[in-house]
Amino acid sequence: MSVPMPNNIMPPQMAHPYPGYQPPQRMPPGTPPQRMSGPGPYHSEQSRRTPGRRPNVKGSSGPSNQPPGPSMGPMPHHSVHRPPHKPKPKKKASDLVISQQLRELVPESQAYMDLLSFERKLDATIMRKRLDIQEVLKKPMKTKRKLRIFITNTSYTNQSKSPGDQLNSEECQTTWELKIEGRLLDENGQVRSDPRAPKKKFSSFFKSLIIELDKEMYGPDSNFVEWHRNPQTQETDGFQVKRPGDKPVKCTINLQLDYQPQNFKLDPRLGRLLGIHTATRPVIVTALWQYIKTNKLQDPIHRDTIKCDEYLQSIFDCPTMKFSDIPFKLNPLFQQPPDPIVIEHVVAVEPGETKSVTHWDISVEVDDTLKQQMNNFLVSTVAQQEIMSLDQKIYETVDSIKALKTKREFMLSFASDPYGFINKWLISQSRDLKVMLNIEGDPEEERKAEFYQKDWLKEGVCRYFYTKVQQRRAELERDLGVRQLGSSSSNAN
Repeated sequence: MSVPMPNNIMPPQMAHPYPGYQPPQRMPPGTPPQRMSGPGPYHSEQSRRTPGRRPNVKGSSGPSNQPPGPSMGPMPHHSVHRPPHKPKPKKKASDLVISQQLRELVPESQAYMDLLSFERKLDATIMRKRLDIQEVLKKPMKTKRKLRIFITNTSYTNQSKSPGDQLNSEECQTTWELKIEGRLLDENGQVRSDPRAPKKKFSSFFKSLIIELDKEMYGPDSNFVEWHRNPQTQETDGFQVKRPGDKPVKCTINLQLDYQPQNFKLDPRLGRLLGIHTATRPVIVTALWQYIKTNKLQDPIHRDTIKCDEYLQSIFDCPTMKFSDIPFKLNPLFQQPPDPIVIEHVVAVEPGETKSVTHWDISVEVDDTLKQQMNNFLVSTVAQQEIMSLDQKIYETVDSIKALKTKREFMLSFASDPYGFINKWLISQSRDLKVMLNIEGDPEEERKAEFYQKDWLKEGVCRYFYTKVQQRRAELERDLGVRQLGSSSSNAN
């Protein structure tokens, strides 16, 4: 005689030899058929259909001639779910390192580690130099070059003949022509002759050019020839002046250089003190600071105060001044623009066609070619791409070496103890499978016979059968109740 168990005590779940197995549940009689739910290809939500009607299928409409009864609808289409594509993990510097065990196996690999250490130092040095170059490029880089100015004057006589082939003296006129051109000289003092080298226009070196001719010969209205730079100016290789005349002409050529950045002419007193005549603002401020440090004019307590000596007092007219006041006090001492370059020239005019050339050398500031090379070094990506491809090959080689090391250890472990290795490997694989399938319990213990001979097994079996008896009793009571209701309704009719 079995003792009935209380309803509030449920039997424990029985473990099955196959992990993840769920026993099928028996449905009571009269329950309409349902689709199976689960991860299989036929998984769908339960749908109710009216008997005798054909399910709505694309391409068909209206009643169907099929006999009434339950019918299955079209199989739902399920697309295969693919995990999103994950980008490859970025390689790290530590992936290039070979382990100590591998270095002990292959002593020659120590040379590779030495090269890796040297590469790290070299990369740090290159990065530091790149930062230094970027800082240098922020400042203007100028170099002094010689500009040779060629002044060419040509005189010729215009002669025309009358219809009677007689010379008309009234139409004879002597004309002279003045040309001003220039070429940059290279480091050897020679004019550049390489056509592939970038050529800078002659007018780009100047801000203005004024040619003053003899006032007595050409009057106050036409004795000046002027050219001034403006934003719309088109650069040219030279300037040309043409005038009539049969006598030598004195002319003065004033050339105002175009300084970039802007230069200033200092007050004579400050210029003599600093030894500077014309310079940029940063150069002047730096020279003044060097003078202050050399003569120890900085206040030892209040470091932002300058004690002016007798020379600075005569220039700035104050005994002391603040560092922040130096730019304002320097502004009145800047005389701009700087002095122009003055060339005195005489245009020689002789009978017949003559030509004379003279030249002058002046110093000009041009962009340093090293600046362009530095800029090209920073923006160049050819070397970087080559380095990245070589790094990728190194990564692949190190990965293959590590894979071979793992394979070697696998084979050595199997060769030294095959039985113990297989057992450990099976345990490891079982542990991995348990993690992948999210299995509860201990499958390794459940697959042994001793697991099912423990004391709790009898109680578990009793609970399991008691639950099944209760389920069957409920099914029978439900069936009997349905039949009694059917018979009573037929008697009433």
